[in-house]
Amino acid sequence: MFDIAEELKKLPAKPGVYIMHDKNDAIIYVGKAISLKNRVRQYFQSSRNLSPKIQKMVSKVARFEYIVVDSEMEALILECNLIKEHRPKYNTMLKDDKHYPYIRVTVNEPFPRVMFARTRGKDKAKYFGPYTSVQAVKDTLDLIKKTYHIRNCNLSLPKEKNSRPCLYYHMGQCNAPCQEMISREKYGEAIEQVLAFLGGNLSLITKQLEQLMKDASEQLEFEKAAEYRDLLGSVRKMAERQKADDDLTVDRDIAAIATAGEEAVVQVFFVREGKMIGREHYYLTGVEGEERAYVLQEFIKQFYGGTPHIPRELLLSEEIEERELLESYLSERSGRRVKILVPKKGEKERLVELAEKNASMVLQKDAEKIAEEEKKTKGAADEIAGLLGLPELGRTESFDISNTSGYASVASMVVFDNGRPNKAEYRKFRIKSVQGPDDYASMREVLSRRFSHGLREREEGGEEKFSKFPDLILMDGGKGQVNIAEEVLKELHINIPVCGMVKDDKHRTRGLYFHNEELPMNQHSEGFRLLTRIQDETHRFAIEYHRSLRGKEQVHSILDEIEGIGPTRRRALLKAFGSREAISAAGEEELAAVPSMNAAAAHAVYTFFHPVREMR
Repeated sequence: MFDIAEELKKLPAKPGVYIMHDKNDAIIYVGKAISLKNRVRQYFQSSRNLSPKIQKMVSKVARFEYIVVDSEMEALILECNLIKEHRPKYNTMLKDDKHYPYIRVTVNEPFPRVMFARTRGKDKAKYFGPYTSVQAVKDTLDLIKKTYHIRNCNLSLPKEKNSRPCLYYHMGQCNAPCQEMISREKYGEAIEQVLAFLGGNLSLITKQLEQLMKDASEQLEFEKAAEYRDLLGSVRKMAERQKADDDLTVDRDIAAIATAGEEAVVQVFFVREGKMIGREHYYLTGVEGEERAYVLQEFIKQFYGGTPHIPRELLLSEEIEERELLESYLSERSGRRVKILVPKKGEKERLVELAEKNASMVLQKDAEKIAEEEKKTKGAADEIAGLLGLPELGRTESFDISNTSGYASVASMVVFDNGRPNKAEYRKFRIKSVQGPDDYASMREVLSRRFSHGLREREEGGEEKFSKFPDLILMDGGKGQVNIAEEVLKELHINIPVCGMVKDDKHRTRGLYFHNEELPMNQHSEGFRLLTRIQDETHRFAIEYHRSLRGKEQVHSILDEIEGIGPTRRRALLKAFGSREAISAAGEEELAAVPSMNAAAAHAVYTFFHPVREMR
């Protein structure tokens, strides 16, 4: 038994990270401290200085653990990593986990390529970005191909060569260096122009496109002229991007926050080489009762702890408490000095005010949409919790069995967090111990496996696939299925409420079976609609898994009948062709080309599917 009062006495006066767990051993909060002894004890001594959110969190703490480190910087890094990994319920969390793309120019190659890149690699290539829109990157790459005719292949030139020019050459989007139709020097000149364009010099490409459009018109190639006109329009839009300041050497981001109740939005302007390349807004959750500066500080930790590019300057709308620590942390991550500023006058202050106005506008615009979404998800979950007399309904797990007369029996487990499907937590089971169509026995096996596995994980630590336990278990069925679940939980000494999702004669959701009675529900309420979504999703997930297994078994059984086709060749054929139909339609040469196959085996497969009829 964990005695919080006794464990508080053991806390060291050293820097580190503390981790709060609830009764189900789920991590609900992660924090850092210069002195673990002083910080953690504050949570349990008095609630008058704690926000309502933190007071609620403390009421749910069943135990805590801590990790001692050597410095506050190490504590910050560990805190960021743990929050990102576990996404604790009571931490202020960044909703979006976006990775912004780059444009990569492989200048280290004899004939460089211009490519889309998800991350900024540690190689000798040149990177431009990050860009806030994937589509913007794709449009830019398309513009470069059409204007500069840069190659799009993966050949190692000039060592490798194609036997003939590729399709892009015939489309007029590549000068075919693989066929030596352009010299390395001329190709290098085109790359230099690309680098200038990506660096912000748009005048050269504008002149080129104007000339190409004029030439196409004079040659009466009006479709091509229209294409150049559209490309020219795209370039001119780029040229009209707002100039952020006169210092063309500093990359900076401008971040401002707006809050309203439980919602917060941070608006970020991305400025590269003095030009605003884009802007993006980010929603945060768990902000109720928190100061704006604290929420913005948590955003800085989470966003810049994961983004590939950290600018030299961050202009903020609020003075944050850990400014110096975050400057050191970001400087260490980027390999150069990073400054965090709160401008009070001039052009920089105006940009921060503009970002703040944008954040407020986004919050105001989306407030109704957010409220409606919350009503359908968290609100609906709260409605079900109220109906069942539960204090809250965060995590819900729903189970269903699928089989065909007992053949290939499977089960599904779907998870909803606060009324939203959490597909990363879905699990599927293949029934091992039950023969024939016995749904009750199958469900007993599945629930025993799921929760026994969870108990082992809690005891042993390490990987957490099943250690999170739900606030509610939903069974696709009535009294019988509920009784099975309750028996399994009782045997394992686990206390989790169980409900059955009852259907009517037309197989439509009717309501909930709980504590030996069917509860009446308003079929027009959000809670009922959520229940229907959960039941449909559970059924869909089970059916899809069953169909996939059934299809594989049918294909396997047919291939097993062919002489000379064992497990290795069977797997190779399925990997190569994907289905029985595709295998049966293949010719002998195609079959023989599959790894591990030979001419004799290919002939055996072909003749199996194409038997020769006897002549009469």
